[in-house]
Amino acid sequence: MPERRVVVVGGGAAGFFAALACAETGGTEEIVLLEKGPQFLAKVRISGGGRCNVTHACYDPREFASRYPRGSRELIGLLHQFQASDTVAWFAARGVELKTEADGRMFPITDSSQTIVDCLVTAARAAGIHVRTHCAVEGVAQPQGGGFALTLSEGRTLECDRLLLATGGCRAPALGQLAVSLGHTLAPPVPSLFTFHVALPWLRALAGVSVSSVEVSVPDTDLCERGPLLVTHTGVSGPAVLRLSAWGARVLHARQYQFVLRVNWLPERSEEDMASLLQQRREQQAARQLANAPIAPLPARLWQQIVLAAGIAAPTRCADVSRAAQHALIRQLRAMEFPVTGKSLNQDEFVTCGGVPLAEVNLKTMESRRCAGLYFAGELLDVDGITGGFNFQAAWTTGWLAGRAMAK
Repeated sequence: MPERRVVVVGGGAAGFFAALACAETGGTEEIVLLEKGPQFLAKVRISGGGRCNVTHACYDPREFASRYPRGSRELIGLLHQFQASDTVAWFAARGVELKTEADGRMFPITDSSQTIVDCLVTAARAAGIHVRTHCAVEGVAQPQGGGFALTLSEGRTLECDRLLLATGGCRAPALGQLAVSLGHTLAPPVPSLFTFHVALPWLRALAGVSVSSVEVSVPDTDLCERGPLLVTHTGVSGPAVLRLSAWGARVLHARQYQFVLRVNWLPERSEEDMASLLQQRREQQAARQLANAPIAPLPARLWQQIVLAAGIAAPTRCADVSRAAQHALIRQLRAMEFPVTGKSLNQDEFVTCGGVPLAEVNLKTMESRRCAGLYFAGELLDVDGITGGFNFQAAWTTGWLAGRAMAK
């Protein structure tokens, strides 16, 4: 074995970035990157609809860290070492320019995740990192002489003196078994960033309809988020729903994903505003059917269903809406309730809540406090963020810190 061999297990964003940080810091004779799947950076390739939401344009570490339901406090210090602006500079130095969209998400100017994949793979090859696919690590032992002996899926053993686990989220505890075998515990894994199933035919018939800003909440909890909402063929999705699922990952899991979702379709308007707008329609559009007189920015098809949900017949003219019917409509606009009956399937989930507790890791180096020479990065840690580039930034940050520490 080379005098200083580092092995990185996991060929995703965190693993690649750790291997590159280690190589660029220098002092390590050999770096080996192992990926059990057929290709590297699988999540990078499909994230952001194939565009890759690299990070978020927020350059205050404390504010940035507030976007993480788990790990927020600990990430403040980590982001002071490597934050979003450092990620932008890192890719720019390698010829990849990022752009910022209106909501703060940052993508490569090519709008193609392949740009990020090519950048990382090219940098790894240039750094002399040995990269291997179809190579799973089935077990790890600690020889008496120190270091680690990895049992590979192909049957042979690979030894190293420093080991980084960046194997991704533990959707099942077995996926964190390497960490457990080396003395670590796992915070119970549950899904995060998932969509809600709502089995109402009229809602599902509106699949594809979106609203730019709603407020979603779960009664009897403090869960409440604002943002865009998208109606899907199975229920509701969009940034507001995904953020709510992230903050409520454990609460909703405990309820077995059976709960009531409350939607305020016009959170920027007060009850008085809505009453005034409906009164204007009564006076200025008296003969017009209320179902055909939506309040902006609600889409016409959605408005029609909200009117029906309030018990107002479709042909009802604005002038004929009773005071009681108007109150019922305002209630539906401000607090429509949907029975959620489940969540998106596992293959649609990009983030898992849970993993190696941060208390078991030295956050200055990402080295295990329980096993010398063992390091962690990425989603295997009990850190997860809301949608918008925050989970990739956690991968870049923890990977960079771990890689540099392994080299030193």
